[in-house]
Amino acid sequence: MSRTRTGESAAPTGAPGTDPHRWWGLVIIALAQLMVVLDATIVNIALPSAQHDLGMSDGNRQWVITAYTLAFGGLLLLGGRIADLVGRRRTFVVGLIGFAGASALGGAATGPGMLFGARALQGAFAAVLAPSALSLLTTTFTDPRERGKAFGIYGALAGSGSAIGFIAGGLLTEYLNWRWCLYVNIPIAVAAVLGAYALLRDSPAQKGARLDVLGAVLGCGGLVSLVYGFSEAEPRGWTDPLVLSLFALAVVLLAAFVRWQTKAPSPLLPLHIVKDRNRAGCFLTMTLAVTGMFGMFLFLTYYLQVVLGYSPVRTGLAFLPLTIAIIIGSTQISARLLPRVAPRVLMVPGTVLAAGGMFVFTRITVDSAYASRLLPGLILMGLGMGLIFMPVFATATAGVAPRDSGVTSATVNTSQQVGGSIGTALLNTIATTSGTAFVAAHLGDAAHRELIVREGIVHGYTVAIWWAVGIMLLAGLVAGLMVTVKPAARLPSNAPVPESVG
Repeated sequence: MSRTRTGESAAPTGAPGTDPHRWWGLVIIALAQLMVVLDATIVNIALPSAQHDLGMSDGNRQWVITAYTLAFGGLLLLGGRIADLVGRRRTFVVGLIGFAGASALGGAATGPGMLFGARALQGAFAAVLAPSALSLLTTTFTDPRERGKAFGIYGALAGSGSAIGFIAGGLLTEYLNWRWCLYVNIPIAVAAVLGAYALLRDSPAQKGARLDVLGAVLGCGGLVSLVYGFSEAEPRGWTDPLVLSLFALAVVLLAAFVRWQTKAPSPLLPLHIVKDRNRAGCFLTMTLAVTGMFGMFLFLTYYLQVVLGYSPVRTGLAFLPLTIAIIIGSTQISARLLPRVAPRVLMVPGTVLAAGGMFVFTRITVDSAYASRLLPGLILMGLGMGLIFMPVFATATAGVAPRDSGVTSATVNTSQQVGGSIGTALLNTIATTSGTAFVAAHLGDAAHRELIVREGIVHGYTVAIWWAVGIMLLAGLVAGLMVTVKPAARLPSNAPVPESVG
């Protein structure tokens, strides 16, 4: 069987020197990716203000976050296939315009239902936008050296976007109001649309190709059921009939999806994409790593504001060292080393560093000092995530035929979103259960009730963080055993990453 050379099939923008605008095009792609990633967290710090303004109940406020991640994670595969069938730049622009419109709707919300709906709509358009952005990057930069630099920047944004969202959310909430956490997307989207038409080249639509509607229903339905089940496990409990039913439905739908993909004339997810050992290892590593990472964002946000009494702005700025460390890990370490070393040589140490940072967080108390207890953990975790994200994105999308680049990019993003949703629900349930048990066991001392409650909250966080440490180390084990591809510099220029046999 002949080897597909990505550089020959892709647009000529990937050849060094043929398109002087390709690096400006990267700026446009990065802007869109930053907007999508930070929007998953930018409203977290603003949530108390939005809840008070719109009269949300404590039980319903979670839907401001969950509506976005459900729509995003559940529809990403469909969005990736649409990008392949319709054209990547066209899909990219539609996603940007729709995301801006949904953001305007959410910013103008007059009640909880309107805000929940707008957040779900944001997630749906993000599912169209994210895979088209990554596939544009994949087909634009095919030279190994340029590809490493481009993916270093992209990986830094993917890893640090959530932390940037916390900083921006704190600033906008404290100095303007919570609605600007949504309105801020509009100027970013307008700039990206104009830049896309000026700087990015479109891929031709695949003539005669059809969208796998049944595959979309089964795959998206299974992912939505899975993520929804984890989101409901926290308020309802793991043995609740609804939660168990959602998990069972997810298993049935995803099993049916896999079976249908072996027979579908135009499959939504060609199974050869996930059958490759290296690519599957990247998907699983991303899912596990982000599971722990998103849990950290949740716990540290509440720890800083509720336990230590930080303001929204101070809380957001507290994440700045994490953001800087992720950028350094991605652009200054991973991007420089990936052409010369195997991806797992970066990914495995990255998971160990990130797990080490989380271990530092297991030592927090009700009065820990930021400089001595939190700062070292943030730096270690940031450097570790920077070593993980960039090689995962670059390796997972390398060597994919142009017709499959959109759906492959979507699968990477799906791993990230599903991992984040699972991590938030799973670790939050562990923290809540452990904290409640601690308080119940120590409430005999009524004179110190307030201190005991705070100690219970912190105890719950540390128990959950230990679980996150284990999950992160498991990600390192997966990367070490499954991602066996050689360094990019040892491959011919523009050649795809060799797929594993079987």
